[in-house]
Amino acid sequence: MTKEPTKWVACWGNATSITDRREAVYAKDLTLRYPIRMCFSGSMLRFRFSNLTGTEPVTLSKVFVGHTPITFAGEQGVCLMPGTETESDAIAYSVGRGDTIEVSFYLKDYTQMNSGTLVTGPLSKGYYAYGDYAEADELPLDLSRHTNWFYFLNTIDVLTSADNHAVVCYGDSITAQAWPDFMAQQAFGSNVSIVRRAVSGTRILRQYDCITYQAYGLKGATRFPIEMRVAGATDVIIQHGINDIIHPVGTDVNPFRPWSDLPTVEDLQRGVEDIYVKPAKAQGLRVWSGTLLPIYGWRTYNEEREQMRQAFNQWLRTSPIFDGCVDFDAAVRSVTNPKAFADGFDSGDHLHPSNRAYEAMAHAAIHKLVRSTPRYDHEEQF
Repeated sequence: MTKEPTKWVACWGNATSITDRREAVYAKDLTLRYPIRMCFSGSMLRFRFSNLTGTEPVTLSKVFVGHTPITFAGEQGVCLMPGTETESDAIAYSVGRGDTIEVSFYLKDYTQMNSGTLVTGPLSKGYYAYGDYAEADELPLDLSRHTNWFYFLNTIDVLTSADNHAVVCYGDSITAQAWPDFMAQQAFGSNVSIVRRAVSGTRILRQYDCITYQAYGLKGATRFPIEMRVAGATDVIIQHGINDIIHPVGTDVNPFRPWSDLPTVEDLQRGVEDIYVKPAKAQGLRVWSGTLLPIYGWRTYNEEREQMRQAFNQWLRTSPIFDGCVDFDAAVRSVTNPKAFADGFDSGDHLHPSNRAYEAMAHAAIHKLVRSTPRYDHEEQF
C-alpha cells in the first residue's frame, strides 16, 4: 500500500553544546561524515545545523547527503552564525525504512569547533578525514578516523506518513550514551523515531561558566526550549537531575563546585515542573518522567545524596503532573541492594550503566511508550 508523505517528522537528532576545551579548538581542511539510519520511508529531507554554542561564524563549504548537495536558500554551503541554528532547504531525496544515509560536510578554512556533542551507542558513529572528501564514495583509510563527537549537525527531518511521530529522550550523560540507540533498535519497524537531546554533565538548575567544565553544558532552562524544537514530536522522556545531586563538593575541594549549588528535593521538583513539564505540555506533548539510577560507590556518594535521589525518584514515580513514569532505576538496580546497580549492570564507575543495563533501560522505555504501536506495512513505499 502506498502512503502519501504528508508530515515532517524528526528521524534523528542530538543536542548541541560547548565542546570539551582543549589546547586546539580549530580545524581546517577537514571533512566530517555521519552515517544515519532511516527509521521511516520518505520523499524529502531537511537538515538543521547548529552553531548554538559557538562564538565565531562557522562556514560549511560543502554539504552533501550522499551525492546530493544540501542547499540553504538555494545556495551550496552555509555560514552558521554564532548562537544560532540554521535549517536547510527541503531536499528531494527518497529514503526507505532501514536505509543508511551519509551526511558529509567540508570545513575549508579555520573553523571554531565549539558546537557539538559527544554521544555513544550502536547507531552513533561519525568519521572525519583530512582533506576535501565531502563528495567521495569512501573516505581514505589512511587519512580518516572514527569519532563520537557530532559537530554542527543537529537534526534530520523526513517528509513521511502522517501516522509517524517522534519520541524525545532528554537528559545528561546517561542519555548521551547507549539507551536511546538501543531504544531506536527495539522500536525499529514501528511508527516511532527516537530523537536524543542529551549533554554529559548537565544539570537542571545550574551551569558552569568556566572553561574547565564548559563541556558540561547549558542549564535546563536554557537547553529545553531550544532542544524541544522537534518536528512531529508527541512525547518526551526526561531523565535528568543526578548531576544536580552529585556535583557540589565545596570550594575547599573544587572552586567551581560550591555547596550552595546543592538543591533541595523541592528545588528539583519545582525545576522539573516549571522548566520541563509546563512548557512541554504547552507544546501538546506527553511527558514521561525517568527515575535516576543508582550511585552507590560513586566518588561523591554519601547517604544525604542517596536520600535525595530516593525522595526525588518517589516523586517522579507518583506525581500526577507526568503522563507516566519510565522506572529506569527499577530496571537496573540490585534486588538485594537497591542503592547499587545489579550485577553486570555497572560500567565500573558506579554512575554510568553497562551496555546490558542500557538495553534494560531501553526495554523499560519501549514497554511504556511503544508496546501498543502498530508495526509498519512491509509494502509501505514512497
